[in-house]
Amino acid sequence: GQAVINLVPSTLMFVTLFLESSIPPSADMTKQAPPFGYGYPSMQPAYQQRPSPRTDSSPSHGRYNQTGYQHLSQPFPNMSQLSAALGGLSGVPELEVEALRPVNLLQERNLLPHRPLDAPEPNLNADLKKANCSPDTFRCTLTNIPQTQALLNKARLPLGLLLHPFRDLAQLPVITSSTIVRCRSCRTYINPFVSFLDQRRWKCSLCYRVNDVPDEFMYNPVTRSYGEPHKRPEVQNSTVEFIASSDYMLRPPQPAVYLFVLDVSHNAVDAGYLDVFCQTLLENLDKMPGDTRTRVGFITFNSTIHFYNLHESLSQPQMLVVSDIDDIFIPTHDSLLVNLKESRALVRVLLTSLPGMFSQTRETHSALGPALQAAYKLMSSTGGRVSVFQTQLPTLGAGLLQSREDPNQRSSTKGVQHLGPATDFYKKLALDCSGQQIGVDLFLLSSQYSDLASLACVSKYSAGSIFYYPSLHHVHNPAQLDKFQKDLERYLTRKIGFEAVMRIRCTKGLSIHTFHGNFFVRSTDLLSLANVNPDSGFAVQMSIEESMADTSLACFQAALLYTSSKGKRRIRVHTLCLPVVSQLSDVYAGADVQAITCLLANMAIDRSISSSLSDARDALVNAVVDSLSAYKNTVSNLQQSGLIAPAALCLFPLYVLALLKQKALRTGTSTKLDERVFAMCEFKSQPLQQIMRTVHPDLYRLDTISDEGALHLNDCIVPQPHLLHLTAEKLTREGAFLMDCGSVSPAMLCQLTEVPEKMNLVSTQIPELETPLSERLRALLAWLQDSRTFSSTLHVLKDDASAKTSFFQHLVEDRSESAFSYYEFLLHIQQQMTK
Repeated sequence: GQAVINLVPSTLMFVTLFLESSIPPSADMTKQAPPFGYGYPSMQPAYQQRPSPRTDSSPSHGRYNQTGYQHLSQPFPNMSQLSAALGGLSGVPELEVEALRPVNLLQERNLLPHRPLDAPEPNLNADLKKANCSPDTFRCTLTNIPQTQALLNKARLPLGLLLHPFRDLAQLPVITSSTIVRCRSCRTYINPFVSFLDQRRWKCSLCYRVNDVPDEFMYNPVTRSYGEPHKRPEVQNSTVEFIASSDYMLRPPQPAVYLFVLDVSHNAVDAGYLDVFCQTLLENLDKMPGDTRTRVGFITFNSTIHFYNLHESLSQPQMLVVSDIDDIFIPTHDSLLVNLKESRALVRVLLTSLPGMFSQTRETHSALGPALQAAYKLMSSTGGRVSVFQTQLPTLGAGLLQSREDPNQRSSTKGVQHLGPATDFYKKLALDCSGQQIGVDLFLLSSQYSDLASLACVSKYSAGSIFYYPSLHHVHNPAQLDKFQKDLERYLTRKIGFEAVMRIRCTKGLSIHTFHGNFFVRSTDLLSLANVNPDSGFAVQMSIEESMADTSLACFQAALLYTSSKGKRRIRVHTLCLPVVSQLSDVYAGADVQAITCLLANMAIDRSISSSLSDARDALVNAVVDSLSAYKNTVSNLQQSGLIAPAALCLFPLYVLALLKQKALRTGTSTKLDERVFAMCEFKSQPLQQIMRTVHPDLYRLDTISDEGALHLNDCIVPQPHLLHLTAEKLTREGAFLMDCGSVSPAMLCQLTEVPEKMNLVSTQIPELETPLSERLRALLAWLQDSRTFSSTLHVLKDDASAKTSFFQHLVEDRSESAFSYYEFLLHIQQQMTK
């Protein structure tokens, strides 16, 4: 079956399949769409009319209507004709003209680029381009910022930022200086986009204030020379990290503190997660981030709460049981969170014996709320990370929950109920934790409904992570158990920042009005992140408060202040610079279709919870209708029939259709409530690359790969197979296909023609077959995994029913239950635009 992955690791899936029919869509979405928050006009009901009847005799697995693609006699204009037709673009670089090239979506079938889509390059001079922040870290939905809100409104595109602030970096300039240079007015950190009026004065790139250059800044530690402040590393690099002084500390930096809160009810023991947890932690104890001050503790719970005295003077761990869950207290304060170095032997004894201690339990209750209260009391004095492992609905004490899911309502056209929390207990607890610098990470390992909509709040508001394994079982689903083990290993060893805050600043005239992600908003632009990890992403929506006609550049700066696992206070600063434009055509030319899709996904999740799922879906459709209508009516004065989009946005309808088919937002399918809520949590807390890989996976054919167009890296030839459209039309039964999608459990990759029938499919070893095809595959897979900003695993799907279901769900261009094919969706968009 299909397993659901944690917040970030992407997954590579290797598949051989044959074609499968799909079910025709039902047209059940009849609600009118309120605006998304960008003044979208009210549209006629989306999905109101059924698609046109088919005129071909092809199977209904979602192939394009062969007669539907209009073969227009009018040729596409060439560059010079296009430039003249577009009026204000005579001096624009060729790339921008290409971004505005009109594309008839109903005629052009092969819109996917051969390689995964890169972020659009801002139209800046070479020096600014070179200095700019990596789009993997920081990118904007529009790489050309409109001068005014009125111009932004005309474009019908959202303005916002996508941020991956703590991602793993191969190179990071670290600056130790007694003086951290900042603007005296807006407190922006000095960056590559400030201007030096002379050696002694610099002008802020955000508020334009002129500041003095401190004496110390006149010395460049890199070149060891004086008098060249513009060559300092913090002015040469858009991503830097400062070692902070005591001015940036409210208290001495905390040590790395880790508390594990483990469900040991009968349900938990039966699933078998405890063995995997204990073994994985034992193997990775020495790899956990920290120093000689690192502390660790354990709490287990069922109907009672169990603490473990691990004081170094003891010969073996002592279990302390608190049965009064209504008035939870800490039995002893000095030996439950212990120094890992000093008590390592006792920790090892506990982890070795823990699975056996509860192997015969018949205790079915879960007092999760009281266990979390105990964790809060235990951690309040230090702060740190709480890792919670839960396998069922909490049934006792504070925070107990009742089942709210009615399986019969999953396919209801009335809308999905209970996407919001049933109680504010978990949110309040999370806010208390955030105030004491405690982040709570939740591992939900449950095949039964557990009300993730309520439980998720404990992580959402404490800047934690959420992991979900809906069918984990050591006997019935070993693949998911293996996946849990891999994710847990990454989780235990990945970098961590404690007691963090993040502030996002932007050029005068711009303002931030909505944040998306896991955090607590402490003030208008300050996010409190008790813990920060390299797999979390954030999004922000922006508006234009004042005209920016007097500037040609807009700057954005994100500053993350945190305590490292070694107890150092650090500030990681990212600065992004983009041009400001006055022409609507330039706004479209600079549209970043992937960033727009990710921001709209965040907005749609909020809308589905605050209003309804059908409102959110309608708003997504309207976003496409509005932007293409605005482009057609204002920029493209080429009199052309069909559905026309600028090349920069030609994938927008495809991405939105793919969004509508995601678990978070789809209708008419038997999507379990917890699975839907988890998918929503993923959209709200993942970096852009991972969201896009989930929404629109990369599909390659492997059995035909060659060296044509291959990369030559380190004496290794890396094949570059072309991306395939996500439709069964591209599949053959004889072929082997790789889908890079981020939502399947780990297994092994083998050369198709040499997979023995009874080979163990839960191994993670790629066979060392010495054939040219095997060598190419290994090179390609190594390159794919090295090129991403987070960990990934491999999975083989055999040609069986469960595997086919999981694979075909990602073929977003085909018809699916209650959802259009891509071609039908384009006809629907065209129909809405003509109303």
